[in-house]
Amino acid sequence: MIIAVDFAIIIISATILSLAARKTGQPAIVAYLFTGIILGPVFLNVILKSSLIELFSELGLAFLLFLIGFEMSFEKIKDLLRSVVHISIYQTILQTALAFGIAYAVGFTLVETFIIALCTVFGATPIIVKILADKKQTTTVAGRINIGVLIIQDIYLVIILAIFNAESLDSPSEIILSVAWVLLLLTLLGTFALAASRYVLPLLLDITIRHSHAFFVQAIAWGFLFISFTEYLELSVEIGAFLAGLSLGQLQYSAELRGRIRPITNFFMIIFFTSIGLRVEAEFLILYWKEAFISSIGLMIGNFLIMFYLIHREKFDIKTTFIGSINMTQVSEFSLVVGTLAVTRGFINEEILGYFSVMAIGTMSISTYLIYYNNEIYDVFESFLMRFRNENERDIQLSELKDHAIVIGNNALSQYLLPLLIKHYNKIVFVDKDPERVNGTESNHAIYVFGNINQEEIRDETAFGEAAFVMNLTKDSSVNDFILTQTGPHVIKILRSESAKKAIEYYDKGAHYVIVYDILTQVKIVQYLAVYFENRSKFMEIVSSDLDEIKKEASYV
Repeated sequence: MIIAVDFAIIIISATILSLAARKTGQPAIVAYLFTGIILGPVFLNVILKSSLIELFSELGLAFLLFLIGFEMSFEKIKDLLRSVVHISIYQTILQTALAFGIAYAVGFTLVETFIIALCTVFGATPIIVKILADKKQTTTVAGRINIGVLIIQDIYLVIILAIFNAESLDSPSEIILSVAWVLLLLTLLGTFALAASRYVLPLLLDITIRHSHAFFVQAIAWGFLFISFTEYLELSVEIGAFLAGLSLGQLQYSAELRGRIRPITNFFMIIFFTSIGLRVEAEFLILYWKEAFISSIGLMIGNFLIMFYLIHREKFDIKTTFIGSINMTQVSEFSLVVGTLAVTRGFINEEILGYFSVMAIGTMSISTYLIYYNNEIYDVFESFLMRFRNENERDIQLSELKDHAIVIGNNALSQYLLPLLIKHYNKIVFVDKDPERVNGTESNHAIYVFGNINQEEIRDETAFGEAAFVMNLTKDSSVNDFILTQTGPHVIKILRSESAKKAIEYYDKGAHYVIVYDILTQVKIVQYLAVYFENRSKFMEIVSSDLDEIKKEASYV
């Protein structure tokens, strides 16, 4: 009962603070962080850390990594993979060296400095990904660079945990053995995940895809299967969740699944961000606040400059370089997780957790604003940044979908229209809720997406806002209403209606053409019969022409 009350207090407080944040134009994540600080030991101390809250918090991070895996379609990131690996490796080395230098300069011992350097090198995956997702920037070049670097950092985190779980830091052989074992397990799990995405998951999901609840549950079960594996192997559950999402992300159904899983993730993330504040102990906050303040400034500036140099070196355009850098300036909440383990193993004193807490809360709060307003900040400094432009900038287009055609409902008529649409649009995207109409039908000119266009993830997948032509061949009137309200006058809108009254309404609202099958059929039959009674030979010409068209349509079907 007490736990239920705790959850109620957390949710109500987070809701009130997030509403206040929205009214004042602040990011909701900052409200969630301060929910934990206010309810925890620092102020009111009305919520105690419990095993259930910790579980929900960990599930929140796991579900977030699960969703990140969905985003990492190899087809979409193949042009960035080499660059992301280069950036990640050098970023880890340089930021560890920076953190070491700053910690030593502010007065920590050599051992403490070493531990602090290992703990403060990570970016705040939940904050970065959550805000990028809210801003629709996960599919941009900068967003994919950030996500790629964060994933490699999470692998690095697992290695750090392996080092701290070694019998002794004084034994190099013990450390090497521990790290080698972790890397072997990760390799085996990753290989299994990718093999499953090709040979196992399509068979499993094809069985349940027509039953939405079973389809959703099966995807969640797949995620928990990997989480169980990694927990059993004493690896990070976040890595397991990411690998599960990665395997599902290679399927045509990934956008639909992403849309169904995101609401659950948003709930768990409230508990996760709140739990960060609950971890902060009031008595430790003031011990190292000066050192933490100096270190935070040094790390944020240094992290930005390191990322800027590394992304710029890969010859990305200046806007991608700047935004990809400003998104990665914070000290992660993982510093508290790794720091707590270091305290448990006796490597550092418990008081140093206050140093981590001040840096994590401070830099995460500030960087939330930097990410939230990254485009506006770039606009302010654009003229100055132009002097750093690369002469041979890489022109990477992660999505070719612009000024394309979207056809909702993949049926005989849509396929009959395909040759005509190909002549006028470089890409045609078909969206359908029937898996048989989207499975294995990819071509050079056409993309087939499973899902409902009313769902935000499907609109992102099809670049709905960039389309020049939208046709709805389904009987769903809500889709017609959505098209009419969410597209501009420059977009050609072809809709379907089941009644003449609705068709007139759609025309009044801006539809370019409305298909009314029954009425059109009636009119055509009357016209054909009139020709038949007046001119038999002309009628036979019409029949012959129609027969040729029917044969063509049959070949498309």
